[in-house]
Amino acid sequence: MKEEVLAAINRLTYLLDNVTPLIKEIPATDFTHKPGPEKWSRQEIIGHLIDSAANNHHRFIRIQYEEVPVIYYDQNKWNTLSGYAAYDKDKLVQLWELYNRHLVEIIKRVPDAALTREGESKNKERHALEWYITDYVAHLEHHLKQVVNY
Repeated sequence: MKEEVLAAINRLTYLLDNVTPLIKEIPATDFTHKPGPEKWSRQEIIGHLIDSAANNHHRFIRIQYEEVPVIYYDQNKWNTLSGYAAYDKDKLVQLWELYNRHLVEIIKRVPDAALTREGESKNKERHALEWYITDYVAHLEHHLKQVVNY
């Protein structure tokens, strides 16, 4: 397995093991507080990370067998239409954690030869699967810092 992908797996696992308990400790009123009308609450950020996991799940699988699949989503519409603001906090955090543990298992099974296969974003940018994997973990970490350090 390529070093960058192994590092992403290890980082993702570390985040799940160490940040999940911190998120669970956040009081419900703080978790659902919106800092502004156009800003997401911590709860909605976790919802966004679930949507990100779902879309990257497609990338991690489809790039392995489709020729340059185009995969993207409107993050604000997904968040609103999913109704994350009304979710039960514990169930939402559990869904986020379990989905990401599932992605760890998927990433572990990606053959090195598939890591150079490409997918395409909304603005026609092409990236290798390896890039999507490492970018996913960096994106996740960025938002987890927002949730924990709000």
